[in-house]
Amino acid sequence: MHLTPQQLAARWQVSEKTLERWRRRGTGPGFLRVVGRVLYPLEQIEACEAHGRAASKRAEVRR
Repeated sequence: MHLTPQQLAARWQVSEKTLERWRRRGTGPGFLRVVGRVLYPLEQIEACEAHGRAASKRAEVRR
């Protein structure tokens, strides 16, 4: 299963622009580009959540 940036932004309560910035910086969960679309594999998302990366990134955004 894969999530779109819109779905992941809602799940993590961050903006889509934040996800875009993380992609440019090479931080955040791994993603795929498929025919111009960005998709996040659920395994990558869950791995980030398990390591607390999503929570720490949300804290950085709020500073």
